[in-house]
Amino acid sequence: MLVGMKRTTDTTKHIEGFEDTVKDFWVSRPRRPHQGRKLAGVAAGVGNRYGIDPVVVRVVFVVLTGFGGIGLALYLLGWLVLAEEGDEVSGIEGLLGRGRSSMPKGLALALCVVLVPTWILSFSWSWFDGGTFLGLALAVAGVYLLHRSRGHLRRPIPTGPATESPAGMTTTMSGTDAGVWGQPVSEAPPPGGGGGGGDPPASMSGPDAGGWGPPGAEAPPTWDPLGADPTGWRLAEETTPAPAPRPEPPAPPRRRSKVGFAATGVALAVGGVGAALAAEGVPWFTPAHVVGLVLAVLGTGMVVGSFLGGGRGLVWLAVPLSLTGLALGAVPIEDVGGGFGDLSATPATAEGVLPVYERTAGDVRLDLTKLTGTENVSTIVRNGAGNVAVLVPPDADVWYTCEAGVGNVECLGQQYTGVNPPEIEGKDFGPDGAGGPKITLTAQAGMGNVEVRRG
Repeated sequence: MLVGMKRTTDTTKHIEGFEDTVKDFWVSRPRRPHQGRKLAGVAAGVGNRYGIDPVVVRVVFVVLTGFGGIGLALYLLGWLVLAEEGDEVSGIEGLLGRGRSSMPKGLALALCVVLVPTWILSFSWSWFDGGTFLGLALAVAGVYLLHRSRGHLRRPIPTGPATESPAGMTTTMSGTDAGVWGQPVSEAPPPGGGGGGGDPPASMSGPDAGGWGPPGAEAPPTWDPLGADPTGWRLAEETTPAPAPRPEPPAPPRRRSKVGFAATGVALAVGGVGAALAAEGVPWFTPAHVVGLVLAVLGTGMVVGSFLGGGRGLVWLAVPLSLTGLALGAVPIEDVGGGFGDLSATPATAEGVLPVYERTAGDVRLDLTKLTGTENVSTIVRNGAGNVAVLVPPDADVWYTCEAGVGNVECLGQQYTGVNPPEIEGKDFGPDGAGGPKITLTAQAGMGNVEVRRG
């Protein structure tokens, strides 16, 4: 019978170099526990292996999922390559026939099928430029540093075969004829002998044995076929009760760490500077990029806190920011600049129409109803987060393209709503037919409504 060992052991082995660290990590990689798990036990196994609160590990997976979904891909990978407690090998190794694993082969095969497209999508889609590579680099660096500093502690003992007796029980026999009390029956003192010396018992093989019965009677044997101890009928002597064990001293108070405060301060500073640059219209500093920078600071703080202690409060900042990043990931258009705040414009002539009207966040309203004549006008109205509304003259000939990442799109009589609604494009010459101002219009919104109608 193969038995899983739940014990861990420490060693003073020193790990040298990158290659040795990687090899030692694979040999002593975490095991997924049966208790304390929420799904597959990957986070609990990593936490137990390196002495980290599993809640922190779970939050790290959630935060990494915001980096292009790499956290989900890493969790599926851990499910496959980390063996469960009591198993000889991991699920993927069991699928290859290298040992016993409790993971069904069908489940292991399904995880492999899901893992491949998950990894591909993680690197092909990301709301943060290079976010997938940054998240993967943070995860690899964190595991590497953890193993370098704590890999010699809490090492799982490999699973191995356990010997057992033919009856499935272990025995306490210390000799060939040991009885229930661990003492050979043949060495027990005779009744009344006291066991304290005296003449050895006489041979009982003669016709006049004596001492055990009438002359000529056969003496009882000095061994009992049933293994009973001749002295076993004596009552147990009074024993003094063992003293109660002394209670363990209380754990020393946990030293307050400054990692959380430092990381929060740096994150607020980075977020403030990024928001200010985005408000000024600096091209790279979009809401998605600013959120990504703040998440990178918080993730670094949690990794450092796992070594020095502290930093658990960063979870409450990282989780909502990760959800915000996922929401921003639904924006299908290019990065939108222009700063924050509402924008309203009413050009009176074709020369006054700008090529682009845009805002990073806020509402954009463009009124073109003052245009007259037959001049050609082309403009783009786009918004990262907020509504877009465009009014065109009643007699204008309009060629239009309207799209939104999340929201309602209503463009000259056509309407769609939802997440990533279909793009609307076409032309509309108005109720009077061809004639009037000729307008080429593109209206885009990342999260918000798009409306184009005649004024």
